[in-house]
Amino acid sequence: MAKLSGPIEAEVLRIGGQGDGVCQTASGDSLFAPFVLPGETVRLDAQGERGELLEVLSASSERIEPVCPHFTVCGGCALQHWDHAPYLAWKQDKVAQALSREGLQAEMAPPFATGPGTRRRVALHARKGERGHVRLGYKERRSWSLVEIEVCPITDPRLVAAFPALRKLAAPFLEHPKSAPTLHVTLTGTGLDVDVTGVERKSGGLSADAQMRAARVAEQFDFARVTMGGEVIYMARQPMVRLGPATAALPLGGFLQAVPAAEAAMADFAVEAMQGAHRIADLFCGLGTFTFRLAAVAPVFAVDSDAQAIKSLIAATASAPGLKSITAEARDLFRRPVLAQDLKKIDAVLFDPPRAGAEMQSAQIAASKASTVVAVSCDPGTFARDARILVNGGLRLERVMVVDQFLWSPHVELAAVFRR
Repeated sequence: MAKLSGPIEAEVLRIGGQGDGVCQTASGDSLFAPFVLPGETVRLDAQGERGELLEVLSASSERIEPVCPHFTVCGGCALQHWDHAPYLAWKQDKVAQALSREGLQAEMAPPFATGPGTRRRVALHARKGERGHVRLGYKERRSWSLVEIEVCPITDPRLVAAFPALRKLAAPFLEHPKSAPTLHVTLTGTGLDVDVTGVERKSGGLSADAQMRAARVAEQFDFARVTMGGEVIYMARQPMVRLGPATAALPLGGFLQAVPAAEAAMADFAVEAMQGAHRIADLFCGLGTFTFRLAAVAPVFAVDSDAQAIKSLIAATASAPGLKSITAEARDLFRRPVLAQDLKKIDAVLFDPPRAGAEMQSAQIAASKASTVVAVSCDPGTFARDARILVNGGLRLERVMVVDQFLWSPHVELAAVFRR
């Protein structure tokens, strides 16, 4: 990439992995630029190896009008200007390319795409404004500055409607001048669950008075729970979430898939692949995203490092009678993966690791006798690495489904089936 400076014209060759366009000038120099599309001719303000879009000189037929007034300023969405079909095809191609780099290929199932207004969890940043005003929103693109948000088309309207109340809730957490609170808000079946991070603690943390004020706001707007640093500041009722046939208590700061429909699509994909299994292992199971649905097929052995999630999972089994047996264990699968010999009675394995993937655990699954493996991933690169381990161990990558859970972002989720 050349280090260019100032206004320059360029042709857009393709969209890179992070959603920026790879552009080329008449002199053959290349640079990255946001909000451009393949085939366009654009005028950019070149800044080294990057450029900022000044003008679209020749627009692509795939360019559409963005739906959000904050688009291009807010750092949340990168691709609202791209028509849905080519945008989705680009996400599928990202997965295919990651597999190709490992020498792998598979049947690509029709992708699952979430729609607008479906996200049930958001992370909102709060900052002090002028004359006591609280600014609430997302980070600006490529900046630590804050974009104050009034609307958010990707988010469940019930969450958006709560933004004014959340702005009031944020005020007590700005007590210390060094505090930069983030409100991690989840829409649950029993109301909003808010976990606050980024509050200055070295000076003694949040005062009792500030905690009381936060609790009063939470009560006023009927939030289910407000927590900070693993401590409950206010709770009217336990936040509960539906996971297939079961209802589970959401632990403090517990992980939950961002979009219920995307969660259900991945679960349906896994359940279909597991038909006929006699015993299933659900590794990195969390709260039981897949566990309860899989227990309709066969007994499940569920494992996760989050002890509180495992506790909630076990308790939730009582809410779903009629399932096959579920046993669960809290265990760090990065330090202590479930070994191949521990899987000798398991004929089907599902694993859903964090972004880093599950290199050590994949090696043990590959060495086991499991005949069906379903991998769920939020990173095509680490998925492809783990897939190569499984294939080297005698499994065949059969089918991959791309899931567009984080709408208009470059983020890609997927589920894949392997057969021995």
